[in-house]
Amino acid sequence: MILRPAVPADVPILHDMLQRLSDHDGGSYAVGPASALAGALFAPNPLLHALIAEAAAPQGMIFYFPEFSTHRGQPGLHVQDLWIEPGARGQGLGRRLLAAAMARQDWGARYITLSVTPENTDAVAFYTRLGFTFRGYQAIILTEPEALA
Repeated sequence: MILRPAVPADVPILHDMLQRLSDHDGGSYAVGPASALAGALFAPNPLLHALIAEAAAPQGMIFYFPEFSTHRGQPGLHVQDLWIEPGARGQGLGRRLLAAAMARQDWGARYITLSVTPENTDAVAFYTRLGFTFRGYQAIILTEPEALA
């Protein structure tokens, strides 16, 4: 199993894995277009980074980007999405992808954050085993920021 940075030719594979992750988490929507994903990953100043785990075929992926905690006074790494093919789970691949993302980041991250669907008890158990703890607050989103004007 190799872990490698995504390249533009991987966008359809990554997009497909994102849709399967959404479906697994109970999403009732199509994920954003592959073109938006490609733009975020491969722009001159990328907004997002991705790694792919593959053997004979892709087995998993991770998307991540920098963040900064004003409370900690430190940079961190935020995992946007982590997906392991069902047949490849339980082999340490999720842990390896998280470690590889930390090893490849170049902004001095000192911690990792992510969000997990509480109903996904397998994922919650996985992250808890790794030492992740709940922050005690919930993430919220404003999907129409023009309403602030």
